[in-house]
Order: sequence, then structure tokens, then C-alpha cells
Amino acid sequence: MQVGRPSSTARAAAALRAAHQELEGGRVFPDPLALPILGADTGDPVVEAAFRPERGDVRLTVAARARFAEDAVGAAVARGVRQCVVLGAGLDTFGCRNPYGSAGLRVFEVDHPATQEWKRHRLAESGIAVPPSLTFAPVDFERSGPADGLRAVGFDPGHPAFFLWLGVVPYLTRAAVFATLGFIAGLPTGSGVVFDYGEPPESLPPEQRAVHEQRADWAARAGEPFLSHFAPVELRAALRDLGFPTAEDIRYGDLAARYTEAAGPDAAGAPPDLGAHVVHTWTGAVR
Repeated sequence: MQVGRPSSTARAAAALRAAHQELEGGRVFPDPLALPILGADTGDPVVEAAFRPERGDVRLTVAARARFAEDAVGAAVARGVRQCVVLGAGLDTFGCRNPYGSAGLRVFEVDHPATQEWKRHRLAESGIAVPPSLTFAPVDFERSGPADGLRAVGFDPGHPAFFLWLGVVPYLTRAAVFATLGFIAGLPTGSGVVFDYGEPPESLPPEQRAVHEQRADWAARAGEPFLSHFAPVELRAALRDLGFPTAEDIRYGDLAARYTEAAGPDAAGAPPDLGAHVVHTWTGAVR
């Protein structure tokens, strides 16, 4: 990872969201800021790969993941949550688009200080306005967790909050993952999170394991090795122990299928199932 700019994996995810706008018209996940924020990165090989015709299945999956996460924010707002935290925000644009600003939702973006400085410069270059509802929380995760950095910029731990945590968990240690989940669970009732994770590679069939290992090798060469995997049953039990009584755990392939109809008849199919999941969980009574 290059200090002072989003990681290769974060740029790849942003590029897939942007390419979905251009090549599929944003039919699963509309984001008018996805292309402008890429700016000069359009010449980056990581970005160019996202626009290849054969990557349609991956674009659909990443778009479906983003839609699922932002739908979960809407559900949190409906139950009274007025704080949203984007952990490891990278090139995410939710804070600038915030469709719930008029309802009073504040968005906090948490990222490395140098990365945030780079992003704010990119936003200014792209002419993307930073709304009053968006606050940047610089946090050096090698030195501290998100709690202190959030409090320093006005986050209120006395009120519930919802967290978007996509494309981050696999690159953290298990201890760091559970520490962050514990922090979220300790917030007032109604707090929640959407995050993604991968199953242990040894649980995958041989062909899927081979593809997983190729991707893991690419991530490691980019300086972002996979550090944690979770078995679904094990993770569900851990979430209950932390104080999350209910959770929706859905495989990437099933998530993409959920939104295929919305994408229209020309949408690509889902990519091979590599044991990747997305989880939506929150504290409070089961609904």
C-alpha cells in the first residue's frame, strides 16, 4: 500500500463501482460521483482492469454489495439512527451523496490521515462538494482504534450509530476485527454494521480455492495480505456473544442474484463463489 492514497484493493473496488455506472448504467447501484472521483486514476492498470468486458460479473457483485450496505443505512435511519461511520472509506462517495442529510444523518469517514488528505484534494480537483453533514476522522490504525478519532471530531457515543465496513475485514487481524465489532456493540441499542469477510480457503472446493489463492497472491504482492478468515457458524456465535442478537449473512453470489432483476436482462451473472460473505447485524430486538 502506498501511504497517502487508497490501497490497490480500495482503488479496484472504486473502479468497479465507476465502471458499473459507465458500462451498465448504474442499474444495480447508481452513483453519479463514482466516475468523477477516480479522476487521474483512470490510467491506473488496477482501474483499467475494472472496465474490461469480461469483468461484468465482478462489477455486478461489487455494485450489489454497495447497494446492500446503503439499503442497510436506510433501515438504520428508519429506526432512528442519525450517525453513520464509514470505516476505511477510501474512495467511497456515500458521505458526499448522503440521501438522508435532510433527516439529520451525520456521516463520519474514518481513514489514515495521509489518505484522507489525498482524498480531500481529489474531491476538490473533481469539483465534488463536501456537504456539512460529512466529517473526516483521521485515524492511524497502527496506533489507535476508531473510538478516540471519532470522539475528537464530534461523534457522540451516547447515541446509536451505523457502520459501513466494506473491503477491510479480510486485511485485518482477528483481534482487530473483534475489537472494532466490540466497540460497535458497546454503543447504544440500535447500532449496527455491514461488513464482508471470507471463509477459510481450506473449506473451499479445489477450483474455488485455486482462484482464491490467485487473488490472495495478488493482494499480498500489493502489500495487502489476507490476515483473517471466518467460518460462518463460528462468526455468528461470536456476534451473539458480542451483543448482536440477529444478523443477515449472505454469500456474494446470492447477493448478486438478489439484484440481477434490477440490473435488467443484459446483466452479467455472478462470479464464482469464493466463500465471500456480507453481514448486516445490529444490536437490539430481533425484527
